[in-house]
Amino acid sequence: MQAILIYADLTLALLTLIAAPIAGVKATRRWLLVPAGLAAGRLVLALLLLLTGGLLLADSRLNVQVPLAFLPAAFAVWKPGRTAAHVSAAGGMLSVWWVLAPFAPQHTVWVFAGSVLALAAIAALSVAVVRRRASGSRLSRLPWLTAAFLLVPGTTLALAAQAGPTHRHTGGQVSVAQLTGPREQAPDVRLTLTAARTQVRLDSGATVDGITFNGTAPGPEIRVRKGQLLEVTLVNTDVSEGVTVHWHGVDVPNAEDGVPGVTQQAVPPGGRHVYRFVPDRAGTFWYHTHRDGLSNVRKGLFGALIVEDPAAPAGGLDRTVFTHAWASGTALDRSDRPARQAAPAGGDVRLRMVNSSEEPQSVRLSGAPFRVAAIDGNAVEGATPLRPGTELLLAAGGRYDVTFTMPAGPVTAALVAEPDASLTFSPDGAAGPVSATGGDEFDPLTYGSGARPAAGRYQRTFDLRLDDGFGFSQGRLGFVSSLINGRLYPAVPNLEVAHGDRVRVRIASRSTVNHPFHLHGHRVRVLSRNGTPATGSPWWTDTLNVGTGEVYEIEFVADNPGIWTDHCHNFQHGANGMVLHLAYTGVSSPFTDDDHLPE
Repeated sequence: MQAILIYADLTLALLTLIAAPIAGVKATRRWLLVPAGLAAGRLVLALLLLLTGGLLLADSRLNVQVPLAFLPAAFAVWKPGRTAAHVSAAGGMLSVWWVLAPFAPQHTVWVFAGSVLALAAIAALSVAVVRRRASGSRLSRLPWLTAAFLLVPGTTLALAAQAGPTHRHTGGQVSVAQLTGPREQAPDVRLTLTAARTQVRLDSGATVDGITFNGTAPGPEIRVRKGQLLEVTLVNTDVSEGVTVHWHGVDVPNAEDGVPGVTQQAVPPGGRHVYRFVPDRAGTFWYHTHRDGLSNVRKGLFGALIVEDPAAPAGGLDRTVFTHAWASGTALDRSDRPARQAAPAGGDVRLRMVNSSEEPQSVRLSGAPFRVAAIDGNAVEGATPLRPGTELLLAAGGRYDVTFTMPAGPVTAALVAEPDASLTFSPDGAAGPVSATGGDEFDPLTYGSGARPAAGRYQRTFDLRLDDGFGFSQGRLGFVSSLINGRLYPAVPNLEVAHGDRVRVRIASRSTVNHPFHLHGHRVRVLSRNGTPATGSPWWTDTLNVGTGEVYEIEFVADNPGIWTDHCHNFQHGANGMVLHLAYTGVSSPFTDDDHLPE
């Protein structure tokens, strides 16, 4: 519902951009009724957004955009005239400008006051121009009104270009370099990941230019038991832009997080870096470079990290598979053609699905009822059987563990958008894909059952509004789907917390695309979506797909000191600047943002 309202509002805004200047030139009541009607339509849509989605979706529309369009247009219809028509046209176009150039909530008063002053100046200029034209002045024929109007977007962009970093991670009593894993203890599991450029061959025979860990993509699957000390040495052979390793979903100590410019410097060619940490939660996780992820994760710098529970019963088939968008198409691991695997009838199967793509991926499981046993490495309580054919929407960076009892016939997991990318289990491993339709779409909000964690008082509450619009990132102006509260990294303010704080965050997407938000170093619990409380198993996640018009309320405990990156896991959006930091008071970083390419 909210997505439809947002798209409808954008349509009316674009129509206003066409109709307002025409009505300003014609200056007749019949023409002036058009932008007035469009403004009235936008008012209705804004009120519906307020009622169905809440204030975060509607505030900038109701506070600034709609009044600037509706009030001058209504006055012009009531008292038509040249000046009224000019002000109506300027108000309509200004209302659209603030759609295209979202602003920080704390700047609402300044934006509205500045816009009103601009309209007043245009009114005064219009009176002068109309009088001069009546006297036959040639100068009055120049486009004074257009030039005056363009001062508003010009000034806005000039101010935005001056917005620098809103934070410096210096001066704290504790450095992130001190927040390490165990340094003296002997590791229980030790391995080396070597990053190097190579060709990656898919099952279809297609080859892509890749960068891999240990010569394979996905990289080697790392398995460790909960509570064991893992030591990984990263070696960079020839990746000129540098490499790090981020342990996606694992609440590692801050120094082990692998974010260049924040927790370490990127490892240059010929260099190495040692990561040490003890996973404290069993589940499905993954690792990937956090340096130039837009290009290099796509090329193959990723792999699975499976943390096993030593108390869990052994046995059954355990298979991990990535949904990955290669340059030549999307595949399961490297299988862009139907793949097969043997699984004994009557045995238990756990399929761990990881989305390493920058877009959500829908997977359909057909051939047997199944359960979603874990979400982002967090066990689901009270999981119940789902119908064969049920679709699972994997957020970019997200994971689902599904379990089922192997029947006598085949069971197929396939990408909905590209069914040839499939994996079929069968007792003899020879069966082809089986398809099913009519299944529901899995919804974690209501799935499973379990006791709600105890409620408490929040020490911090933050609101994040996600928008499309013009913005400056790394010195470049662009129209991007990547703004947070009207800003792009590094101008997005920190979320400042103290150790032990209970934190609530509301995330509202007014954007037209999906935003998979990922918080490093912490898992979060979803409280509600679009005002509907979560009623199933407690929904713990680290990568939350926020779609158009969706409003999520989440909470977490600030129990892992450091400076943590919170960003959209669509690598393009992150590179555009959809990044901010969760910063603990008293913590600083010796590393420079010059080495941090957001992603």
